[in-house]
Amino acid sequence: MLRLLQGLLLFLVLIIAALNFSSASSVNTKLNSPPLASPILAAKMPSSTDGVLKTLRPTHPRLFFTDEELPRIKDAIKKDLLVQQWYNQLREEAQQMLTEPPVEYKLYGSAALLKQSRAALHRISTLAGLYRLDRDSRWSTRARSEMLTVAAFPDWNPAHFLDTAEMTTAVAIGYDWLYDRLSVKDRATIRRALVEKGLKQGLNAYTREPQWTMANHGVAWNKVNHNWNQVCNGGMVVGTLAIADEEPELAVAIINEARKSIVKPMRKYVPDGGYQEGPDYWNYGTRYNVFFLAAIQLALGTDFSLTKMPGFADTGLFRMHTIGPLGQTFNYSDSKANAESASQMLWLARTLDRPIYNVHERLVTGTRPDIFHLLWSSEEKSRATAKLNLSLDYIFRNVDVALFRSAWEDAKAIYIGFKGGDNKVNHSHLDLGTFVLDGLGERWALDLGPDDYNLPGYFSKQKRWTYYRVRTESHNTLIIDNEAQKPSGRAPLIAYLSTTPRAFAVADLTDGYKSKLTQAWRGIALLDRRQVLVQDEIKARELVDIVWNFHTRARVEARDNQAILTQNKMQFEARILSPQGAHFEVISGNPAPPPQAQQPDVCNLRVRLPKKIKDVRIAVLLTPGRPVSIPKLEPLEEWVSVGKLK
Repeated sequence: MLRLLQGLLLFLVLIIAALNFSSASSVNTKLNSPPLASPILAAKMPSSTDGVLKTLRPTHPRLFFTDEELPRIKDAIKKDLLVQQWYNQLREEAQQMLTEPPVEYKLYGSAALLKQSRAALHRISTLAGLYRLDRDSRWSTRARSEMLTVAAFPDWNPAHFLDTAEMTTAVAIGYDWLYDRLSVKDRATIRRALVEKGLKQGLNAYTREPQWTMANHGVAWNKVNHNWNQVCNGGMVVGTLAIADEEPELAVAIINEARKSIVKPMRKYVPDGGYQEGPDYWNYGTRYNVFFLAAIQLALGTDFSLTKMPGFADTGLFRMHTIGPLGQTFNYSDSKANAESASQMLWLARTLDRPIYNVHERLVTGTRPDIFHLLWSSEEKSRATAKLNLSLDYIFRNVDVALFRSAWEDAKAIYIGFKGGDNKVNHSHLDLGTFVLDGLGERWALDLGPDDYNLPGYFSKQKRWTYYRVRTESHNTLIIDNEAQKPSGRAPLIAYLSTTPRAFAVADLTDGYKSKLTQAWRGIALLDRRQVLVQDEIKARELVDIVWNFHTRARVEARDNQAILTQNKMQFEARILSPQGAHFEVISGNPAPPPQAQQPDVCNLRVRLPKKIKDVRIAVLLTPGRPVSIPKLEPLEEWVSVGKLK
């Protein structure tokens, strides 16, 4: 009996010990390592953290800058007037943030939480960055409040994963930069939100769980080759590096998957740094690509040789050349005209030894900095030296875009952005052959830009091409028999030349119209850095109606083959040189009813031919003021023979 009682007692002791161990493990899990989403995911996690985290920087901050860099940044604020201006403006913004309520869980439209995620990122990074610089506790206290607020959200909207990626970036930056200002309880709360609402949602995408439904046009974001991949991978890597020492297995899994995935969009920079989705999405995608690279470079001491991928070091040139003398971009695809600031240019300048990127970004950013302009600022190199290495013209072969200008840093310079392109790429419009034109301090030929993303079916194959701003007739290109270009059409640049008396590019637009045409070539030339010649040569299968479009906000007086365009007392002349009998007509550039975007101040200056035709050359000369000379027209075949691209 005694032995039986002793055995029962021992059994009870073992049960109590097991329960205590389970309870302690549960508490530890809640504070440090939340459980994985499913047994399937657990099976796919690495069993060891050796390798990728061996060189992890052990202390905070480890994202984007360290405390050892603070003297350099503070010295720049003291000595560099522009950096000082940036610092003062960011402090003013931070003061305003103190008076505003924290971000709210508001879902709206297709990108349901994205506005809130971006507000959180701007606030937390600004406040936390300023705290590292001046140790003003007002900044850290308010940033903590923002982080705890979003940590309490029910989710970060993983169904539209950009929202999750940007919120993860925001919270990770705050966690890392304010680590020494957060209590143990705060860290646990914020870390759990990062893991549960951010990182494990991303891991689901990488591992392609059956229940995972998030997709971008039917393809998971880690499989695509455009900005979604860069933003989502960037957010996941920044998020996991902030807590990599506390969640090492999760960090290894995400880093290994992300470094494989991000190669897909980075290959699109090959060979010369162009970006298919246009200037706005260059800014967005490249910003997060740089977040990815800057984070791993500092936190892990390596970039896995990703910065050495062909074309990436040159991509700052794409930003520089697609911004015209007015600070407006060649805004093809779903891009807006006004150029936003791009602090990643400063990181690219420092990391890739491209000081000219720094020079240009300082000119463009002006008084619109973010905190990364401060963190990545560096001593400005000689502008004179930078100018010597910058061409007036440039061609991006990978995206079939050519840019021409008469001068840099002259607000009245002539500027042309011209594209062939590919109608199949993400965010594309049906705009093969379109162009923009600046001169005399005004934009004369414009692109209307995107419409509201919340329009029904704006990104669907069935509905997208019904919206005016996306269709061919809203762009400065050709309409054949009142039909849009093929959504699958592509237009390569087949010739390019850059000389002072004559710079040009030729695009083969035939594929966009091949149901009607056997040839459609468009050449645009900058003559003597002053006049612009747009020349089209068209051969059709049968008689077709051809319309030439030119959208402008200028006041237009058209008569026969001449038109005078006036803006702010400045004038441009448009003159039809070929064919005889063609004439200008002016129609509204605002034909679509609400809820589509309205632009009542825009008109479309069109070239109309006297009759349907099978074979024609249309040539229009655009000149500031009046033409000083009328150029002799040469067949586009001769242009191609001089500047043929291989």
